[in-house]
Amino acid sequence: MVQREQEAPAMATADPVTLYTDGASRGNPGDAAWAYVIVRGGSVVAGSSGFIGKTTNNVAEYHAIINGLKAARAFTRDRLTVRSDSELVVRQLTGRYRITKDHLAALADEVRQRMRDFAEVRFENVPREHPCICVADRLCNETLDAERGAA
Repeated sequence: MVQREQEAPAMATADPVTLYTDGASRGNPGDAAWAYVIVRGGSVVAGSSGFIGKTTNNVAEYHAIINGLKAARAFTRDRLTVRSDSELVVRQLTGRYRITKDHLAALADEVRQRMRDFAEVRFENVPREHPCICVADRLCNETLDAERGAA
């Protein structure tokens, strides 16, 4: 897995922390990448993306949340809001949709394990046009473009 990171030094603060995530797959399945952006107090404090090979968009969306949760620990252990444009993944993680695919259930279990690092984690579905989702989408596309250029 190739990973690109842009992170600011972690500092303890009471400002709310929001994790924005996106996954992308060129083809479904196809070359896939994940990305996240962490916002605290209205400012982007971290972002990262990574290439995960050939897989589906849903798998990429889960990887974005998992990697974002790992990184968010440096910014809060209290309340965290996770925002994604993937209605399916958000509804699966909030229990509104049943997870019928074993590989997605395993990823959801990993998300739940990572949620234990926080006092509270809330998931929200937001439009893909949200400015922070657009940043995460751009990071995914940059990662996929770089991988294509490296191949």
